[in-house]
This record gives sequence, structure tokens and C-alpha cells, in this order.
Amino acid sequence: MLHGYGASLLDGAWLTLQLALSSIALAVVLGLIGAAFRLSPVKWIAFLGEVYATVVRGIPDLVLILLLFYGGQQVVNQVAPLVGYDDYIDLNPFISGVGTLGFIFGAYLSETFRGAFMAIPKGQAEAGVAYGLSGMQVFFRILVPQMIRFAIPGFTNNWLVLTKATALVSVVGLQDVMFKAKQAADALREPFTFYLAVAAAYLVLTSVSLLALRYLEKRYSAGVKAAEL
Repeated sequence: MLHGYGASLLDGAWLTLQLALSSIALAVVLGLIGAAFRLSPVKWIAFLGEVYATVVRGIPDLVLILLLFYGGQQVVNQVAPLVGYDDYIDLNPFISGVGTLGFIFGAYLSETFRGAFMAIPKGQAEAGVAYGLSGMQVFFRILVPQMIRFAIPGFTNNWLVLTKATALVSVVGLQDVMFKAKQAADALREPFTFYLAVAAAYLVLTSVSLLALRYLEKRYSAGVKAAEL
């Protein structure tokens, strides 16, 4: 059915999965930093977090990918001679894709995490301090576990959108599943067959993700539901 291109598509699908997982890991880190900025009592720090979230969310993903990849490569090659490196630097498409998607979805997750932290009653942190816990202990042992429960629905939505957005990175030369499908479709002139296979691969990935995140949500909500009973 795939005329011998099945192995190539599987390689591309594996690269797409690596891209998605690496990007969401970076996005979580940037999202937490952005949320911390947004919740900071220092006005200029909160303003920086607001600018990051507002500007990035207001620009289409494809435009940002092209801007950061080609613009970033130009900036790097202009700065390199200033530090004594005269050779042309060609940015790695995978690293560029991870950095771009992580930067974009970090802005979205900063809003998700900010709302999740704000949903936690302030008395929880105050109780931790009263018990003698340090600031880091209060954050990781009291706030983060409760934040995860509130953040999972929004995180799930962002993860699904990011998974689909990985297809856009093929425009900068990354040989992901979309790139492989386009090559096969152009060679055999059967775009419907190969793009249908890609659609099935994305459907499997998102379905498995939904099952895993649903289990995670139930796990973090179990104690709350038991207390309500």
C-alpha cells in the first residue's frame, strides 16, 4: 500500500515524536518561568511576563517558526565573526524546531500555569510556612502537586495543538513524517495515500496522549474526590 515507503514514514514519525516531546519539555520550563514572572509582585518583571505571553500568542505559529529559524540563523552568522568565528553556521533544523515550538508554547503554558497557581487557596502556602517548610519545599510539595491537577486540562489542549504544529517544522527542512510523506507523494504522485497515513499517525499519537493524560488527571484528582465523599 505504501510502496516501500513504510519504513521511511516510521522514521519520520519517530522524529516527529522526539520533536514533540522535546518541545513540550522546553515549553513547560518556559511556561513555569513565564507564570512566575506574571505572578511576581515586582511590576517590571510581571510586565515582561505579560509581554512574552501577549506577543507570542498574537503571532501565527508558522510566521514565528520562519522568523526565528531564518532570522535567528542570520543573527548568529552576523555575531559569529565578532567573536572570531568566520565560517558559516547552519542551524540544525531539529534544534531550531524544538527551540521555536518550545518558545511559542511556553507562552501558552505560562497562562495555563498562572491560572492553575491562582486556583490554589492562599492558605495552602501559608499553612506550609506555618509548619516550618522552606519556600522551595512549599512550592514543590504543596503548590506544584495541586497546580498539576488544575493545569492538566489546559496542558492537554496545548499538547494536542503542539503535536499538530510539529508538521509546520517541515518547512525548514526537518525530515519529519510530513517531510517524508511529501517526498513519497511527489515521487509516486499519490498524495492522498501518504497524507492519509500521516493523518492516521497523528490520530494514534493524540489518542494515546489523551488516554495517558486522562489517567494522570484521575490520579491527581483521586485524593480530592475522596475528600469530597
